[in-house]
Amino acid sequence: MKQQETFSQDEQSGKWWQQAVVYQIYPRSFQDSDGDGIGDLQGIISRLDYLKKLGITAIWLSPVYKSPNDDNGYDISDYQGIMDEFGTMADMDELIEKAAAADIRLIMDLVVNHTSDEHRWFIEAASSPDNPYRDYYIWRDPVEGEEPNGLRSIFSGSAWGLDESSGQYYLHLFSKKQPDLNWENQQVRKEIYDMMNFWLGKGIGGFRMDVIDLIGKQPDLELTANGPKLHDYLQEMNQASFGSYDVMTVGETWGATPEIAKLYSNPARHELSMVFQFEHVTLDQQEGKEKWDLQPLSIRQLKEVLSKWQTSLGNQGWNSLFWNNHDLPRIISRWGNDQQYREKSGKLFAILLHMMKGTPYVYQGEEIGMTNRPVKAIEEVEDIESINMYHERLAAGFPIEEIMTSINTKGRDNARTPMQWDDSETGGFTTGTPWLPVNDNYHEVNVKQALADPNSIFYTYQQLIQLRKENPLIVWGEYELLDTADTIFAYYRKYHGEKWLVVANMSEESQTLELKDKVKDQIISNNDSLTVEAGNVLLQAYDAFVVRV
Repeated sequence: MKQQETFSQDEQSGKWWQQAVVYQIYPRSFQDSDGDGIGDLQGIISRLDYLKKLGITAIWLSPVYKSPNDDNGYDISDYQGIMDEFGTMADMDELIEKAAAADIRLIMDLVVNHTSDEHRWFIEAASSPDNPYRDYYIWRDPVEGEEPNGLRSIFSGSAWGLDESSGQYYLHLFSKKQPDLNWENQQVRKEIYDMMNFWLGKGIGGFRMDVIDLIGKQPDLELTANGPKLHDYLQEMNQASFGSYDVMTVGETWGATPEIAKLYSNPARHELSMVFQFEHVTLDQQEGKEKWDLQPLSIRQLKEVLSKWQTSLGNQGWNSLFWNNHDLPRIISRWGNDQQYREKSGKLFAILLHMMKGTPYVYQGEEIGMTNRPVKAIEEVEDIESINMYHERLAAGFPIEEIMTSINTKGRDNARTPMQWDDSETGGFTTGTPWLPVNDNYHEVNVKQALADPNSIFYTYQQLIQLRKENPLIVWGEYELLDTADTIFAYYRKYHGEKWLVVANMSEESQTLELKDKVKDQIISNNDSLTVEAGNVLLQAYDAFVVRV
C-alpha cells in the first residue's frame, strides 16, 4: 500500500497538472490534412506551433480509437487501434512525440462505461448466451414480455435493447450501438487496465474519463450514477494503471457535488486528479427537467455555484475550470453576446475563469471567439442526441419551433463545427467538403484574423495563460467573493501577502462598482480606455479587469 500523503497546496509540493492549461481538440473538426472533409492526426500535428504560441501545456484529445462513429468516436470498437479516417498508430506515436517536443502532454479520452456493439467483445457476447464474453455486458430477461425496468437512455427512449436471437435485453445508457460494460466482471476490469497501461507505456500525459460516474451502476435498482462500488473500482484502477505514472486524470461526473468530488480527488484516496462538475453549465435549464428545457441564466446563481466550488474543496480536491466542451454550446452564444459584444464578452469569460483556482480548459475555437451555428431544419443536424430528442418530442406533441430553439441553443453540433483557420473557403479546415458545415461567420472569425489583431480574444487567452505560468497567486491563492450588484461578478485572489481583484460586468448595462481598495497596478483588462482606481468605477457593457490592490 502507498503511504497516506497529505496535500498542502503550494509551489513546492504542487503537481504539474495543477499548473497546466489544457486545450481540448475534437479531432474530426480541428484540421483536415488529406482533403476528405474530416480532421485527422496529421492535421493536429501541423497545428502544434499554433498551440505552442497560445501557451497551453496539455491537449485533451477526444477519442481517436477505431469506431463505427455512431456517437462520433465515443462508441469504440478497438481501444488499441486508430480510426482509419484519423490516420494510423504511427501518426499517433508521432503526435505524442512532437507534442512532447513542444512541451505539450497528450491526455487521451477514455471511454470505458460502454463499447461499440461492433467491438469484438460484444460480437462474441451476442453470439450466444453461453459465450464466455456474455458476462462482459449487462443482460436481463424480459419482464412480462417487456423491458426489464424503466431505465431510460440519455439519448432518449428505453436503456434496454432487445437481442432478438436470445430474447434477452442488453443495457445501453447511451445509443443502442453503445452497450454498457459489466464492471462487476473482474476480467472486464483487468482488460481495461491492461489497455490503459498500453497507452501509458506510449508516454501519454493521462486520461479524461468519459461518464466515469456510471461504471458502478446497479441496473436492477435503476441506479446509474455514484453506485456503491464506484470508488472501489477507481482505487483499483489507480493501483493497476496510472497510479505509478506522473499523469493527470479527470473524471466526467455530471452529478457531482463538492462532497462527492472530494471522494474522487482527495489525494489520500488514490483515485483521480480532479473531476468535471457541471453544476454551473446546467443553471440555464429548468430544475428537474432535461437540458432542452431552457430558462434564463441567473448571474447571482452562477456566482454562488462557482464560488462554492472555489472554496469548498479545500485541500481535498482540485477544480477543473471550463465554459465549453464538445457536448456544450459555445459560451459566448449562450451567456454572452455573440453579435455586438462577441469579442468583449469572449474576453470577459476568459478573464473570469482563468483567474480562478483550478486547471483551466480551453475548447478549440474558444480562444478566437467561435459561436453557435443555428440551423433551420432537423436535416441539417448531425448529432445523435439532438436527432433522437427531436423525434421523441415531435411524437409527444411539442411544436417544431420550440424543439429547434432547444437544438440551436443547447445542441452538441454547436461546438463541433470545424475550426475556423482563415477566410478561405471552408475556413481553411479542409480542401474537401467538411463533414459538418463551417459556421458562416468564418470570414470575420478566424485564427489568421485573430493573430493579425493585437487586441483579439486570442491574445487575451495568451496573456492569461502566461500570467498563470508567472504568478503562483493564480494557481495557489485563496478565493473570496465580493458582495456586489447581481450582474457584477467580483472576487479576490490572495497569496503570501499579495492580493488581486477580478471584476466582470456580466451584462449589457453600465454598472457602478464601489472600490474601497487602493489600486497598485492593472494586470489585464478587456477595455483599454478603463482606468481603475479607488472610488466609484463605471463599468461599461461586459467590462472585465484584474488589478493588484
